[in-house]
Amino acid sequence: MTFQLSEKTFKVPVDLFVENRQRLLDALKTKVPANSAVLLQGGVEKNRYNTDAADLPFRQESYFFWTFGVNESEFYGVIDVTSGKTTLFAPRLDPSYAIWDGKINDEKYFKEKYAVDEVVFNDTEKTIAEKLKALTVKNVYLLRAENTDSGDVLAEPQFAGSQDFQLNTQLLYLEMAELRVIKTEKEINVMRYASKIASEAHRAAMKHMKPGLYEYQLESLFRHTSYYHGGCRHLAYTCIAASGCNGSVLHYGHANAPNDKFIKDGDMCLFDMGPEYNCYASDITTSFPSNGKFTEKQKIVYNAVLDANLAVLKAAKPGVRWTDMHILSEKVILEHLKKAGLIVGDIDKAVEARVGAVFMPHGLGHFIGLDVHDCGGYMGDATPRSTLPGLKSLRTTRTLKERMAITIEPGCYFIDFLLDEALADPVKSAFLVKAEIDKYRGSGGVRIEDDVIIRAAGNENLSDLPRTVEEIENFMASGGQWTEKDIEHRVSEFLSK
Repeated sequence: MTFQLSEKTFKVPVDLFVENRQRLLDALKTKVPANSAVLLQGGVEKNRYNTDAADLPFRQESYFFWTFGVNESEFYGVIDVTSGKTTLFAPRLDPSYAIWDGKINDEKYFKEKYAVDEVVFNDTEKTIAEKLKALTVKNVYLLRAENTDSGDVLAEPQFAGSQDFQLNTQLLYLEMAELRVIKTEKEINVMRYASKIASEAHRAAMKHMKPGLYEYQLESLFRHTSYYHGGCRHLAYTCIAASGCNGSVLHYGHANAPNDKFIKDGDMCLFDMGPEYNCYASDITTSFPSNGKFTEKQKIVYNAVLDANLAVLKAAKPGVRWTDMHILSEKVILEHLKKAGLIVGDIDKAVEARVGAVFMPHGLGHFIGLDVHDCGGYMGDATPRSTLPGLKSLRTTRTLKERMAITIEPGCYFIDFLLDEALADPVKSAFLVKAEIDKYRGSGGVRIEDDVIIRAAGNENLSDLPRTVEEIENFMASGGQWTEKDIEHRVSEFLSK
């Protein structure tokens, strides 16, 4: 079977997950003893307190989805490392499920849908342990995964009878996270589609934009376009639909700043929004003036960020360390600001003094895949996380490899707190021209973000958007809205390739 929401959306083959399981088997065979198996636990759908409904449709846990492609709640999965045999454990549903939630599927349905060797209903508390013993398994590898950004931990599965096995919670995370860092071509195909839908939704927002709207109205249009035309039921993260001064709030859109500003004539808009398709994320940021025409100051900041984006896109190759790409983006932006009279002095010395972090306090980008900030950033040959401004916010310090998926998202912002702090610092202030910088206060910021696949033969930019000042102005000035038929045609054209 395949995943396809309708004939108008991308078809994801079940082979994608069969291939992932084989990659995991190949990675483990020489590292585990005989009679070993992998046991993974899927996510569990949770409803809001005191109601029988969830806020959003269930979304599967990412490691489990990478391995099995299962969309339903409360599944477990076992892979016998010796034989390669795969078993899914499905929940036994109460007969009342057929009344409230629909058809109850049998073992054959799930076996065919997910291309596994066997499906067993998890009827008793020891069903999993009994099956492991039937497979003569003695060593069980469980996933205990740590997130290096948040510090959160995905706890290992718990199952009755686990005391009868030798349990290991160390190896699996290291192997699976590293496999997820390098995408297969089948995974890239899905990500290419998710980014295409994101691009079309950004185009729709850009085309619809006019002063007098509220930020949330553009968020709503983005959500509608992503789902209605792309079949993307979930977004990869909370939408940032910032305008004016809100563009300098890096994680704008949260509960205390819910995309609720009235958009004024001349505001610079910064829209960081991305849907996910079949759990694979996109993450794209556009920056453009609300009235479709850049001011001279907006051009200075925008072109600084665009040149940084393009410089990194060209220089980011296998073997290049991501930290160096961050420094490159800082240098390009500071060169533009120096030319415009906002900073003075030697650029290399300004970078060393961390002046770049005054204008770009976040990291240059991050891995992307089944999570918008994908795993593995501080594994492999990663250097320890820096303690310096800007650099400490990098989500990876690794050297790049073929088929890594990463975002390139330089930005330039005018954040009063950071500007005031830097102007009070005798080292940083020597590079800053306060009178010129003050002219940009309150203008927000610019970020340009693309989803990129690292290729030795030339990186693949999955984003498809007008990016130069001229392209954006021409696109926004061209007649009419970005119509439903326009979007349908472009998505259909993409799917036919």
